[in-house]
Order: sequence, then C-alpha cells, then structure tokens
Amino acid sequence: MKLLSSITQVFLLSTTALAFSSVGKKRAISLSAISSEQDLELTRQVIAGFNADTVSSSPVEKSDSPDNKFLNLTFDRKSSYRSPPRPKNDLMIRAALGEQVEMTPTWLFRQAGRHLPEYQAYKEKTGRNFVELLAFPDSVAECTLQPLRRYEVDAAILFSDILVIAEALGIEVTMPGGVGIQVPEPLSSPDEVSSRIPSVDQISEDFVKNRLGHVLESVRLIRQKMEEENMAVPLIGFSAAPWTLLFYMVGGSSKKNNDIGMKWLNENPEESTKLLEILTKIVVEYMSAQVENGTHMLQLFEAMGMMIDEENFAKFALPCLKEISTELKLRFPDVPLMVFSRGASFANAELAKLDFDVVTIDGSVDRDSARTVIGDKVALQGNYDPRELIEAEDGSKTPETVRKTAREMIQALGPQKLIANLGEGLGGKESTVLVKAFVDAIHEESAAIINS
Repeated sequence: MKLLSSITQVFLLSTTALAFSSVGKKRAISLSAISSEQDLELTRQVIAGFNADTVSSSPVEKSDSPDNKFLNLTFDRKSSYRSPPRPKNDLMIRAALGEQVEMTPTWLFRQAGRHLPEYQAYKEKTGRNFVELLAFPDSVAECTLQPLRRYEVDAAILFSDILVIAEALGIEVTMPGGVGIQVPEPLSSPDEVSSRIPSVDQISEDFVKNRLGHVLESVRLIRQKMEEENMAVPLIGFSAAPWTLLFYMVGGSSKKNNDIGMKWLNENPEESTKLLEILTKIVVEYMSAQVENGTHMLQLFEAMGMMIDEENFAKFALPCLKEISTELKLRFPDVPLMVFSRGASFANAELAKLDFDVVTIDGSVDRDSARTVIGDKVALQGNYDPRELIEAEDGSKTPETVRKTAREMIQALGPQKLIANLGEGLGGKESTVLVKAFVDAIHEESAAIINS
C-alpha cells in the first residue's frame, strides 16, 4: 500500500491509536510492545478505518474535478466490507503492496486453459466449450486449479471471461467456434442503451448476486478446493474495464468493426457516458462481490486499450478507471488492485497516480524506463514475451533460453515490487515445458539476485 510506511511512522509516535472494525465503529488498541506483524496489521486497520470513516451508505458528494463531472455516480455502500485473510504463501500480495520479498512472484495471463493438455481433455470429456464451461462452478474450479497442479505459480486466477458483465446486462455472448467470442446482437443505436440495458440505478450488490451468482459460487468452490488440495496461494478475481466492455457491446467482436467503439464515443457522447457509468458501477459491485466471496487480489483488464486513442482514453476511459480504483480501495484497502491497459502504455503514468497498487506493462514498454515512467509508489507487472515459450522448429527455444530471457527481464525491472508476468496472454501454442521453465527461472534467478 502506497501510504503504509508513512502512516505507520505517524501512528507509532502515539501510545494508542484508533482502529476501525467497521464504518463508524471504533476501538482503542494499545501500541505498546507489539510485534512487527501486529504493527502492520494495526496500520492496515487504521488505514481502513480512515477510509471507512469517509464512507457512508448515503450518496457521496462529488468534487468539481473534470473526472467527477464526467461520471455522475453514487454507490450504495454497506456499513462494512469483508476480505479474506492472506494465504500462507502471500508472496504476490507482498510484492503488490511494495513489501520486501525473498524472490519475485509470478503467474501468467491465461495460465488456465488453451495451452494445457489437461484442459483440452477436460473440454472433450465434458463436451462443453469455453463459454459453456463458465456456467458450471465445478468446471470453473477445475480449470482454475489445473495450472497450479502443474506449475509453482504464486497465484490462481478465476477461470472466467471479460464479457460475463455484458451477459449480466442482457447482451448475448456466443462462441461459435474458430472465430472467438462473439456478441451476435450488439447495441445497434444509442437509444438501445436505455431500451436494452438496465439503468444505473438498477445496478447493485443484489443485481450482481442475481445475474452473476454462478461466478460467485465458483469463487467459493475454488477456495474450498484450494484448501482441500493445500494450495495456499492467493486467488485473483478480475473484470474487464468499462471501455473494453463498451467496445464489445457496440462492436460485437474484437476482430471486426474495430472502429465502432471510437465512433460511438465521438458521435454519441451522451449515450456513451451513460453506458460507461452503468459499466463502471457494475464493475465495482462485481469485483467487490468477488472479494467478499473469497478472492485475495483483483485484476482490472482494459483489454481493448489499443482500440482507443490517447485523447479519448483520457476523456472516457481514464475517469472510469479512477472511479473504480478509488471505490474499491475505500472498500478493501488491503486487497491489492492491479490494472492492465493493454496496448495503451501511454496511460501507465496516469494509472500510477490512481489508487492501483500494480500497473502492468505490455510488450511495447521499454523496461529500462518503465520504473521511471510509473514512479516508485506502485509495483510493476509484466512483461515477458510469450513467444519465447513456443517451441521453434529449429530448436532455438529451450529451457535455457527461457531462463536467460527471464533473468534479463528481472535484471532490467528489478526483483522487488515486481510481479513477473507476460506482456500478452498465453495464446495456446506454448510448451508446458517452457512455461514451467519460465516459472522456475523467475523464482530461482530473482532469489539469486536478491541474495547477491
């Protein structure tokens, strides 16, 4: 957490401090003779308390900043929110919050699914395609845990899709095969924002439970299965960001109609803003529900960042990301919040100024300047090239080449305040041998650098 050390110093000057167990409820805690672990926990409670003390169940007054003028949102907050305790292996949580680690943690975008032979076998066994798997919590749990059985990754990520929110809002999502996920009936006119999509006032915690309850059930089942299999690592929840959702909801596909999203923003600014408000609110409530059902960390994907220019990103996408990060950190100050603006690295410096703990860099980012761009208040995630994990016909991709390139990434980005990941998700052609080599190399090479 960005303010952790400074606030710790302030409050250790006193013999007592006020900590908050819920909004408006205070208790005094003695600070005498406490351990470093107790100090850290107390600091978290104090930070949570200060955040919670500014939160009420009534609408919050917005400031006159341009971002708040753009989004006219209020949230019906509960009196308190709960998050799960850290798992035994909290390496990734520590890295995300800027705490010291003994080795760099790692997980991989799309680590579950496509590239795993056991995933392909499971699909064949069940007769379910990707979209169909998501409707069954037992299938979601199985696919989530498959990579943890094969690799020593430091986190599991919920097996899901970025378009489940679109489905929850009444937009059909299909996977006909060979062409990726499709939205066969996207919004065809600005009027359909009102006629086909629930209003922003309808979006609530109960709305998410009713429309996305199967996802929340999956989260609970995953946590149960992880305990049964002694998988003591964090579970990551995730969502698509509002611009990415709008892009699919009006365009229908990532491979066709790529200009429709931007056309909507420019030709229908009022309706686009209305839709972005709805999407921002449901993203917050959806990600909140994931935490309260058991996820330890959250990842926000602006997956279609490459489909919006810098000016429109700043005008339309960034205010949504700001609102989401601020609201989630008010509710869950100790839950690491990660963001990935894929294909829009120009936004990373601004994202680092928001309430995210981790900014992800894609393959286009120069590693030598990455830390300079984002500053020292957030951790980095990324940006290994997944093409290094695909076996070449000439035999040029080996565990040794993977180790070499993994070490180069760690040396360039530094082993602390880093989550080693990819600059792009696994596509399905990667070798499980080389993926394992990457995971092992990150742990071993980073430990060697830290201990040198």
